[in-house]
Amino acid sequence: MRALVFSVAALALTPFAAKAQDAEAGARIFAQCRTCHQIGETAKNGVGPQLNGLFGRKAGSVAGYSYSNAYKALDKVWSVENFTVYIKDPRGVTPGTKMVYPGLKDETQIKNLIAFLSQYGADGKKK
Repeated sequence: MRALVFSVAALALTPFAAKAQDAEAGARIFAQCRTCHQIGETAKNGVGPQLNGLFGRKAGSVAGYSYSNAYKALDKVWSVENFTVYIKDPRGVTPGTKMVYPGLKDETQIKNLIAFLSQYGADGKKK
């Protein structure tokens, strides 16, 4: 009986867990970023660097992109945690950055954006 109750509870919570990080919703949020950033197999640097393989990559390290001095001086590897803080206020977190985006404040949208970005490896292919 206990196992049945636990199973029903787990199934009931599944839709909420799935919504916690929704890559498809994240793709729609990324439309805001697409003005400056690309992602995927054909991604190139633009106004901002391409974002393939973002998590686990050293900040300011995309070949061929001209970073601000603020980014050149960073000693940071992108993680979900520091990206979450950064994307809320890029200029506040990294004064001197060229990024003019005012920030994404909504926690659900941030989680969805992270789910979307996390799909892409350094080669631009979906994992």
